[in-house]
Amino acid sequence: MKVQLQNNRWNGIWQPLLAMVCLVAVAGIVAACSSGSGTTTSGMAQVNVMLSDPSTCSAPDGPYSHVWVTITDVQANVNGTAGSTDSGWTDLTPGLSTAPKQVDLLAQANNQCFLATLGDNMQLQAGSYQQLRIMLADNSTGLTANACGTSANCVMLTSDPSNTPHALLLSSEAQTGLKIPSGQIAGGAFNINAGQTKDLDIDFNTCESIVQEGNGQFRLKPVLHAGEVSTTSVSMNGKVVTAGASPVAIAGAVVSLEQPDSTGVDRILASAVTASDGTWVICPVMEGNTSKPYDVVITGATSTGILFAPSIVTGVSVGSTVGTVVLNLPAGVSVTAASSTAWISGQVTSLNASSAGTAIDATLTVLEAVQGGTYTIPLPMTATQEAETDLTLTTATFTTQLPACNPTSAYCADYGPLTQGFGTAQSSGPLQVSAAGAYIGAWSSSGATLSQPNLLPAYVVDGIATVPNSANTSDCSTGELKSSAIVLAGTPLTGTANLAFTGCQ
Repeated sequence: MKVQLQNNRWNGIWQPLLAMVCLVAVAGIVAACSSGSGTTTSGMAQVNVMLSDPSTCSAPDGPYSHVWVTITDVQANVNGTAGSTDSGWTDLTPGLSTAPKQVDLLAQANNQCFLATLGDNMQLQAGSYQQLRIMLADNSTGLTANACGTSANCVMLTSDPSNTPHALLLSSEAQTGLKIPSGQIAGGAFNINAGQTKDLDIDFNTCESIVQEGNGQFRLKPVLHAGEVSTTSVSMNGKVVTAGASPVAIAGAVVSLEQPDSTGVDRILASAVTASDGTWVICPVMEGNTSKPYDVVITGATSTGILFAPSIVTGVSVGSTVGTVVLNLPAGVSVTAASSTAWISGQVTSLNASSAGTAIDATLTVLEAVQGGTYTIPLPMTATQEAETDLTLTTATFTTQLPACNPTSAYCADYGPLTQGFGTAQSSGPLQVSAAGAYIGAWSSSGATLSQPNLLPAYVVDGIATVPNSANTSDCSTGELKSSAIVLAGTPLTGTANLAFTGCQ
């Protein structure tokens, strides 16, 4: 769920971003990345660069019929901290600078799961590349056969049968390079040895990348990931059903492929939403860290809004059929949508180095500790929450409103409860997750057997701070904060998670 809060909190109620189900979620992913530099080695290698985004925020179920972006270059650097004007950038797609490629991110992918090929058999120095960047054309760039009319980048809405293009506003970094740091490269780096030919996929997460601002304009806040893929084994699939003697297929469940980072926290690499028959496919699957297993985390709800307990299948290998996984309803004879939901609310504050308020974008995800592991829990779809992986808020000054920011010198953003003491005004809604603890079990070719270690979930809210209106530039002295363990109590279950960022720009 993406929300843009305006500088005046109630100068028109800010709007939640149009429903965006993210198939490849990972915006909030913060894997451990190398603080130093990679290296080049003797000899040359070859790389093919592709673009993917098997998205579910497209028509007819999602808000967008088309999302067009115009790509002018893709580059790589062995230095993980290299700036846009530093040396060492290797051009992986030299032909795009003179012939930009306009791509519909919601187009039907080919049978290898890719939307477009950006560069074929480009020769480069063998080595360990710690950083990638992708450049987009300025909206004023003249294009032949421009699908957007007068703008190089645009969105078209499902609700508009005429497909009128709306310009997609870009940050300045779109031209200097939307960076994909090592923490957003599967496995931490793109490694290629002399004589090898590898396929590099740039994943453009459309569903998490578009923010509708209060003035009705659309802004690109790109969520990008990259990694080596195999064009011969690039998918993972399965089916989700209800538990019991007569299982029923579950539509609209969120299935996330995760892998633990260096701290042991499972971060989302890709996500899918189940079809009407309960089936799902994630394609392509980036290889990630081949020394670590993949885990599949699933959330969902019944047609009446009752949230299932999450299911976690551990130790799945790429190319495997996950098989049929069951989702269990919370215990209790008279379970309702309200009693099956845990509501997490809180406030995010931001201060600069002088302890004065300053704005940040804060992306929040929910983590759950289960059997010694910590997993990212996708947000299930409810009547007031879209199925996504995170909630993004922009802090602002609310010193004349109640409740005031705490401390009052800070900028802040509230999320939930839905109704506050401001007449008709609202903050963002709370995070809604299952009131039941997750079921977990190891993958098996004959099917995973799941058990529930704890009746109540052990949740934590994880927050990532970035510079507003940037291409996810990290902000604040500590760019990631985790809340304390959330105490759930009451009927229905509620809890609080506050995050206080300091030393921000």
